[in-house]
Amino acid sequence: MSCSQSKRELYEITDTFVESLDTKFESYGMQGEKYSKKTTDGKYRVMPFGRLINVKIMEVVEDGTYENLRDDLTDHYEDDNRVNKVYINQGGTIMIDCRN
Repeated sequence: MSCSQSKRELYEITDTFVESLDTKFESYGMQGEKYSKKTTDGKYRVMPFGRLINVKIMEVVEDGTYENLRDDLTDHYEDDNRVNKVYINQGGTIMIDCRN
């Protein structure tokens, strides 16, 4: 599967947070903003919250763009038992659920 540099960088960031929840942190708590990271091009922002990881596209996009990204992230974490679910939350952004 071919993907953009920005999306590869997004996966690297989310992978780092998923790994840290498995090895370093029990939870990021309510202060996830201080751990927030953006891709170099500023297209994506990733912010942990408790044992959830929020992914936001930093530009105005159609709903279908979030649905496609959710599907891509679901495929990316399909065989990773540290991730329970990838979904679009009520606020319209994507959550990667790493809760036990």
